[in-house]
Amino acid sequence: MNARRQLAFFTAAGAVGFVVDAAMLLLLVGVGFGPYLGRLFSYLVAATVTWWFNRHHTFHAETSPGGLPREWLRYLLANAVGGGVNYLVYAVAVVQVPIVREYLIVGVALGSIAGLAINFLANKHWVFGRR
Repeated sequence: MNARRQLAFFTAAGAVGFVVDAAMLLLLVGVGFGPYLGRLFSYLVAATVTWWFNRHHTFHAETSPGGLPREWLRYLLANAVGGGVNYLVYAVAVVQVPIVREYLIVGVALGSIAGLAINFLANKHWVFGRR
């Protein structure tokens, strides 16, 4: 699959992840987790969903040295930088932008967009690259 098509699928995975992330965040905030702790948990759930999607649809991974748990951990590590950028943009937006404090989903969107390119390259070349 060419890089352009992979990026399209990776972006689709991100859209699915965004929906999961936002829904989990709203649920967790609704039960008292708060916007920051809730986002940490919602991000981990969304990252697991996007790992599965990217494994099966974007990069068509068939083998995983060390097994799936190791690949999932590698995926989380590879996305840590993008995730850090994602969370930093979200947190700054919550503090600096009044509408984001009112509509946390806007902050989730801003953070997600910020981490996209970093995560794509890390996944393409390290997590799911040719073995």
